[in-house]
Amino acid sequence: MFDPKKLLDDLLGSQVPGASGTVRDKAGQAVQMAKDNPLAAGALAAVLLGTGAGRQVTGAAVKLGGLAAIGGLAYKAYQNYKAGNAPEQAPAASEPELLPPPKDTAFHPSQAPQGEDEFTLTLVRAMISAAKADGHVDDEERRKIAGKLSLAGIGTDAEKFLMAELESPLDLDALVAGAHTDAQKLELYTASRLTIDPDSRAERGYLDLLAGRLGLPDALVDHVEATVSAAKVPAKEELHPIRAGKVKSAQAGLPALVFR
Repeated sequence: MFDPKKLLDDLLGSQVPGASGTVRDKAGQAVQMAKDNPLAAGALAAVLLGTGAGRQVTGAAVKLGGLAAIGGLAYKAYQNYKAGNAPEQAPAASEPELLPPPKDTAFHPSQAPQGEDEFTLTLVRAMISAAKADGHVDDEERRKIAGKLSLAGIGTDAEKFLMAELESPLDLDALVAGAHTDAQKLELYTASRLTIDPDSRAERGYLDLLAGRLGLPDALVDHVEATVSAAKVPAKEELHPIRAGKVKSAQAGLPALVFR
C-alpha cells in the first residue's frame, strides 16, 4: 500500500522526485531534470494534473507538506472570513507567511474523524476531479500518463490508484461525502482550488458547483480564492512540459458555517 500523505506531497510539488530538496530550493536541478526526463522532474502535479495553469504553490506551502499546507490555507481563509476582513491578496513580489493549522482546531490533520490517511485520499481525489474539469485528461492523455508514470518513482500501488481515479467518472456525491466536518469541506474546496487556476468556464463552473454542494458561503469562497492565489507564484515553463503552450477550452448566498 502506498503512503497517501507522500502522494499528496508529490501532487502539490513538495518534493522533486530524484532530488533532495523542494522545487523552490532545487530549481536549477529541476529544470535540467525536466529536460532529461520530464515525467520524473516536473513535480508530479505538472504532469499528471496539469496544475500548470502557469502557477505553483510557494515555498512556504511546500515546506509544510501537502496535508498541513491545505489545512493551513483553509484555516487562514476561514479566520479572515470569520473576522469580517475583506479578501486581500498579498503583493506579487512577496511570499505570504503560511503556518500549519493549530492542533486544537478541526483543521489539524490529527482531528480527522475518519483518520488522516482516509481524508488525505479524499483530498487527492478532489485534486484529480478538479484537474479533469476542463476535459484535458482525455484518452490520449491517459495513455501518455500510463505509459510513463512509473518514471516518476511513486510506486506501483500509487500508480494504479492514480490511473483508476483518472479513468473514473466524476462522482460529486461520493467526493462531498468524504468530508465529514465543516472544516474538511473547506479543505476539500481549498485542495481543488489549489489544483487549478479557473481560467476556463468549465473549471470555474466546476468550482462553483463544488462550493454549492459543500454548502460554502460565497464570502468564504472569496477568502479561499484570495488565500490560494496569494500562495501561488508563476511557475517555470520547463516544469510543465506537457501542458506548456496548451490552449485550454473553453452562488447563491448560503448560510454561514461554524467551525469547531
